[in-house]
Amino acid sequence: MKMKLATWATAAMMAASPVMADLVFPSMSYRTGPFAAGGIPFADGYADYFTLLNERDGGIGGVKVSVPECETAYNTEKGVECYESLKSQNPLVLQPLSTGITYQIIPKSIVDDIPVHTMGYGRTSAKNGGVFSHIFNYPANYWDGASGVVNYLLEINNGDISGKKIALVYHNSAYGKEPIRTLEALAEKHGFELVTLAVDHPGQEQKSQWLQIRRERPDYVTMWGWGIMNQVAIQEAANIRFPMENFIGVWWAGAQHDVLPAGEAADGYKAITFHAVGDDYPVFDDIQKYVVDAGKAAGAGDQVGTVLYNRGVYAAMLAAEAAKDAQAATGNAEITGGDMRDAMEKLTITEERMAALGMPNFGPEFSVSCENHGGNGLVGVAQWDASAQEWNLISDFKQSDQDVITPLIAEDSAAFAAENNIEPRC
Repeated sequence: MKMKLATWATAAMMAASPVMADLVFPSMSYRTGPFAAGGIPFADGYADYFTLLNERDGGIGGVKVSVPECETAYNTEKGVECYESLKSQNPLVLQPLSTGITYQIIPKSIVDDIPVHTMGYGRTSAKNGGVFSHIFNYPANYWDGASGVVNYLLEINNGDISGKKIALVYHNSAYGKEPIRTLEALAEKHGFELVTLAVDHPGQEQKSQWLQIRRERPDYVTMWGWGIMNQVAIQEAANIRFPMENFIGVWWAGAQHDVLPAGEAADGYKAITFHAVGDDYPVFDDIQKYVVDAGKAAGAGDQVGTVLYNRGVYAAMLAAEAAKDAQAATGNAEITGGDMRDAMEKLTITEERMAALGMPNFGPEFSVSCENHGGNGLVGVAQWDASAQEWNLISDFKQSDQDVITPLIAEDSAAFAAENNIEPRC
């Protein structure tokens, strides 16, 4: 009888104890639509990393993680609908994965106290946290990327690209136009000629642009493309025999699905990046063991180690580390979006921290502050080896030209603050 009473009492106490809610990290995915080839591996990597934390570590700080997925099809209207549906689930951070969606939800995120991480995309001037309190774009932004291209060209030309001609092939959208003002400023600084060539969505027809490139004979071509546009551009470059090693894409134009359709012709193509490539990291061994082999992968498990899968893992890792910091700062395992925002604003990622997570040298070290929501702006370059069918880093992560970028961010963010009656916080 005593045993039964004790068992009943224990059960009653457990029932009376509050059940901890999951930590919610929504996935605003695009597994359908014209950009699904890029959206699927990112969404898989993002979900699989959180599954790893649940299966291996019991969640974050003893609290399980949930990753509700909302399909945007990379459509701005659908993305805003996803935001509205997800905000009722008390999300800790949202990652819209679209510049168009990001622009629409910037004002909403402030009102709803939901931090938004736009890693390597979105509104570049959101780096100014004094104006954009809830938007974070660390570790690098598009203007860092534009500078990263120029820095690399300076490096391989002994520091002098005066008189060179650089063509920018860009998606004719807000996203594609992002690097133009930075490249114009850098052209003035370094004395190169900039030629801009717009490609209308979705980018399947580019013959006129590449005929112009053949006529003008630029020394280098850089590309701000996405989806099918990238594949077509690489094939058109091959068709006119443009040297592939002189063709450098943005980090959204440097994944497996961008180069594989062109076969051997894509060999030597390059792309900037803000994280490592390949699967030679302990974290992927753990993902294989605890997630893929256990039948818990978000997809087929065949994307592990690909560029955009890695990017999804990286984004999830940065979110999880900020959540750990928020738990430590508040003393609460169950944190809010506001707690998460505060932690993201103080996030510091060191090599020691990445190594402890099984991701040594996976990305550059960086720190965040009220004034700087964008990190240190370090950019590397990767190159495609068609015979091995793999990307390889060919440069270290190097500092972008902050002398050019910082004034541009100050100018653009000040204009946004004036338009929206925002008093900068710092």
